[in-house]
Amino acid sequence: MAAVSVAVGAGLPQVPPPLYDMARHPQGGVCTPLPPAGGRVVRVARADQLVRAVAEAGRGTTILVADGTYRLDGAFLRFATPGVTLRGASGRREAVVLDGGYASAEIVQILASDVTVADLTLTRAYDHPIHVMPAGGRDTTRTLLYNVRVVDPGQQAIKVNPVEGGGYTDQGIVACSRVELTDEGRGQVRDHCYTGGIDVHASRDWVIRDNHIEGFWCARGLSEHAIHFWRASRDTVVERNVLRNNARGVGFGMATDGPPRAYTDDVCPAARGFVDHLGGIVRNNAVAADRPDLFASEAGLDCGICLWNACGVRVGHNTVFTTNPARTFSAIEWRFPNTTAEIVNNLVNHRLRERDAARASTSGNIEHATAQWFVDASSGNLHLGPLGLPAAGRAAAPAWVPDDIDGQARPRDGRAHAGADEAVDHSPAAASDRRPAGAGRLGPVFR
Repeated sequence: MAAVSVAVGAGLPQVPPPLYDMARHPQGGVCTPLPPAGGRVVRVARADQLVRAVAEAGRGTTILVADGTYRLDGAFLRFATPGVTLRGASGRREAVVLDGGYASAEIVQILASDVTVADLTLTRAYDHPIHVMPAGGRDTTRTLLYNVRVVDPGQQAIKVNPVEGGGYTDQGIVACSRVELTDEGRGQVRDHCYTGGIDVHASRDWVIRDNHIEGFWCARGLSEHAIHFWRASRDTVVERNVLRNNARGVGFGMATDGPPRAYTDDVCPAARGFVDHLGGIVRNNAVAADRPDLFASEAGLDCGICLWNACGVRVGHNTVFTTNPARTFSAIEWRFPNTTAEIVNNLVNHRLRERDAARASTSGNIEHATAQWFVDASSGNLHLGPLGLPAAGRAAAPAWVPDDIDGQARPRDGRAHAGADEAVDHSPAAASDRRPAGAGRLGPVFR
């Protein structure tokens, strides 16, 4: 990578919207099934057939995997040809299980552009169940991970990074998926809790939407975030996710020095030195912590949304609720002098924390939410219930938050509600019938 510094501005830069292709978001963002497979279709029903089919696939091939459990016994699937799709044939992700048995270092390696992995489960990789990276100095772009379940990684569940020799990993999507570390899998994590959900380095224009990510913490040590973009990543959109019982929720940036990525425009001109995340939006996410074992761990809940050395970030209409504020460091925090952020209309029950000379404009935030405002905070359901009226009609929604966690237009009844949920009907009947986050009003939910 070229050693070029990226400067950061004192104010919020006018960053253009991400360059991802909206046509790849089924029904404009709702979790509906992907279209039927087209082009050349290869069907497999055994692990050896699966490994061979991926290795031999040409551009435009769709590999459909029959229902069943596929024990890889140290093997892995290496996608080196662009435009290949791997899908469970039935569309039911729980019905197709690719099991690394902690013998496969990785289960899926993506080293080519326009690769899709959908409708299946990946579990028990020694390191990363899914790893996206360049190869041969070429970029790996437009990865789509859709309706996948990733369970019990030994390290990060979904890892995305550049490599020495050139190439980046831009414009990816992780959508309508579940990423989870279970109690059983937590015992396989090594190196003082070196794990996390989605961990992305030096990448631009990724969208992480409508996912459920849960369980990334350890009794000793501090896990990485449920969703973490850093090492000079840029213009990330994290929206409509449910993050439950993770030691850290969403993270933009972390490092204060390192090898920067060269960008042709200078979106943050007042920075001094290395910047770890540029631009980006965090909106309509529900971050919940309610598990006693998490609070009893060495780290507890570190932060719900963490901006460290991140320039020009917008954080709006998120809900962060902890059932144990005494074991929670911050709901939303911004840290280090290069950090600039706009933090608006968030609903939390713990502090918004400024650290180490970071700067943020804040408005419309509520820091005193109570459990009674939500449908069931003790189980992580942070939809507004009938007693959530104090969050209603608080402020105008910014133009960059046009909907809510269910994909419903915002605002619905005049001024917007604080937090992720733009509830319209606060009656008990309506509260008990709230759809899970990401469901919208169309099609099934894949969580």
